[in-house]
Amino acid sequence: MENTLTPQTAAATTPAAARAFGKLVTSFKVYTVLSALALTGVAAMAVTGHTVNTFMWVRGVLLPLIAILLYRMSLNAARGSQKSFDRVRTLTLIMPIAIIVVDLIPGVCPLWYAAIQTVCMIPVIAAAVITRGPAFRK
Repeated sequence: MENTLTPQTAAATTPAAARAFGKLVTSFKVYTVLSALALTGVAAMAVTGHTVNTFMWVRGVLLPLIAILLYRMSLNAARGSQKSFDRVRTLTLIMPIAIIVVDLIPGVCPLWYAAIQTVCMIPVIAAAVITRGPAFRK
């Protein structure tokens, strides 16, 4: 197990950690916007008569909500919540893998939707890298 600083210790002791928390919060703002745009894309496809399945609607609605929760957790982590920091670390590792793998299952969703969801995961992957970066190591 790697040696990491707690959010309280990191934020209080290093400017690098404060910058890292700023980047973390920003990555979730970007993720929220991208998720909302993906939902808008699903709605636009449905309105124009293209096939949109239930999976796309459910995920399209849930991911912006999850993005907001991740944003709030990152704010709490920046304020010193170890529990929020640990949750953000865990979710940013699991989410991109789960979302991309499920999208690759044949017939689950069209390629354009899988591509949009992959793009949405870029800021989440960035957050995973940030939370495991040097700013949070002893």
